[in-house]
Amino acid sequence: MPLVIHFPEIDPAIVSFELFGLTLAIRWYALAYVVGFGLAWLWAMYLVRNSRIWRAGQPPLMPSHVEKLMTWLILGTILGGRLGFVLFYNPAHYLRNPLQVVQIWEGGMSFHGGAIGVGIAGLLFCWRHRLPVAGVADIVACSVPPGLGLGRVANFVNAELWGRPTDVSWAVVFPGRQASECPPWWAHDVCSRHPSQLYEALLEGAILFAVLAVLALRFSWLKRPGQLTGVFLIGYGLARFFVEFVRASDIQFMTPGNPFGHVLRFGAGSDAAGLTMGQTLSLPMIAAGLAVIVLARRASRNA
Repeated sequence: MPLVIHFPEIDPAIVSFELFGLTLAIRWYALAYVVGFGLAWLWAMYLVRNSRIWRAGQPPLMPSHVEKLMTWLILGTILGGRLGFVLFYNPAHYLRNPLQVVQIWEGGMSFHGGAIGVGIAGLLFCWRHRLPVAGVADIVACSVPPGLGLGRVANFVNAELWGRPTDVSWAVVFPGRQASECPPWWAHDVCSRHPSQLYEALLEGAILFAVLAVLALRFSWLKRPGQLTGVFLIGYGLARFFVEFVRASDIQFMTPGNPFGHVLRFGAGSDAAGLTMGQTLSLPMIAAGLAVIVLARRASRNA
């Protein structure tokens, strides 16, 4: 029997109350979004007001733009995240139940879809206000990781998106059916799993934020617009790609012939290998990040 940590009993709702006959609740996941966007706003304001880190002391936008930009990014995150989940992860289900597409409170957000939504919202914002895209994108990239980390912590609190079975000393027994539904080869009474949400919180949140902050403040990478956007894409893509090896597959991809949830499969039977949906979507991010850094350096040399 492995030494495991039993998941603490944490209510997903921080507080709930009755209003006009309806039960309303403030949930940890919603709080993570609110605090995440608040931290993004504070960090973006700090970067914009720190003239020494910008080329010729000129940031790409004024402090008065930051609050408006955040409004656009919030809409892009919510719309893109939800539509990305619907299209990437379970399109057949939502084609059969189209009204559930708008039921965001039931869960179901895709980071990759949210990233696309943020990108589109940012491009439209820059076009409307005639701002340089690369510089604004760098500010957004530097400001996003704290929110990503908090979102993963909220996933842990909600006991969702857990990891694969393991007997490492820090394994967690999550509540519900995942506590008992382990593969036939599992030899223990309870199904202990990797706390993959916390791995992602550390990699996508704390470490990625620290790397971007050091490059921006210590090594002046903001003076070459676009570089930190590329670092963010590479950093998130790599973090997500490697955590997927210990993260349980999304249930819609798990079938009797596909127990590991591989979307792109190589081989057959017990020798089959492949990539999960998270890995499949992360590879283009890594490639795009490398391309963005190369283009940013070329543009800086020609400026």
